[in-house]
Amino acid sequence: MNGMRFEEVYSASCIVVENLKKNGPNQQLRGQALGVFKVMRSFDFIFILHLMDNIMGITDTLCQALQRKSQDIVNAMKLVSTTKILLQQFREDGWDKFLVNVESFCNRHNVDMVNMNSPYEEGTSRTCQQRDQITMEHHYHFDMFNTTIDYQLMELKHRFDDVVVELLSLSAALSPSDSFRSFNEDKICMLAEKFYPQDFNPQDVRVLRSQLMHYKLDVVCDSEFHKLSTLAELCRELFVTRKFMDYSMLDKLIRLVLILPVSTASTERAFSCMKHVKTAIRNAMGDEFMADCMLLNLERDLGFKIDLESVIDEFELLKTRRAQLS
Repeated sequence: MNGMRFEEVYSASCIVVENLKKNGPNQQLRGQALGVFKVMRSFDFIFILHLMDNIMGITDTLCQALQRKSQDIVNAMKLVSTTKILLQQFREDGWDKFLVNVESFCNRHNVDMVNMNSPYEEGTSRTCQQRDQITMEHHYHFDMFNTTIDYQLMELKHRFDDVVVELLSLSAALSPSDSFRSFNEDKICMLAEKFYPQDFNPQDVRVLRSQLMHYKLDVVCDSEFHKLSTLAELCRELFVTRKFMDYSMLDKLIRLVLILPVSTASTERAFSCMKHVKTAIRNAMGDEFMADCMLLNLERDLGFKIDLESVIDEFELLKTRRAQLS
């Protein structure tokens, strides 16, 4: 969110909440609005708001890339690395500029600033119960600013550790995007040998390498296959052209990579969809019916192309009914 838009949203939100505080339809709503307004006008709220805006600004490009159905895995992994670097740079060098921006925002909106040189009091105000005397600046800098960024870095490291990054990077060698720009025989064989030892024994790897030699001169050089951009499309085209029979080991490896939950955002998208499809009212639906409903929800573009009238007509013809459906 850019600077002007950020301020416009905050100012508009304050006006709406203040109006509810004064003119709410009942006392309960006015009381809730009063509490929200006090929070919104506090330094803590402005500080956290700016911190979230900065972190989300850094991670947004990566989030968008990971949510695309058709991913460029190599570029996505590069974005993971650049996101980690930018977050680390923000942690090490961004505090002074960040604090200046927060102070400037508070001054423009008449929000009381915290005296950063005053002692920080945690819980009660009794000095004897406090840990080593620290300033407010120390609290906001190290306990909030650094800790929040460290958590983001830890989450990225957890989700994209070295093993996952290597797996996805090697998988990219199978991608048909940009006319098989990332195709690499050695990486494909390493992928099978290192990550799928139970599916590919040494003899299978040798067969795979032999098939790749033919595949490189056949499929990789075929202009019809250059139109493809995803592994799913490649797998489908190999089946349609019956080439999967000639490149059985490669086809097997592609299918194994396609079911990787870490390779796309499809798994998370499916679980999200499940919450909307299987509600408390529809909790008795069978697995097959639920799968069909989820498929329609996930593939909405295809769903819009379905002629509902023809579906009703076909359903009506299945057996004699007391009333017409159309």
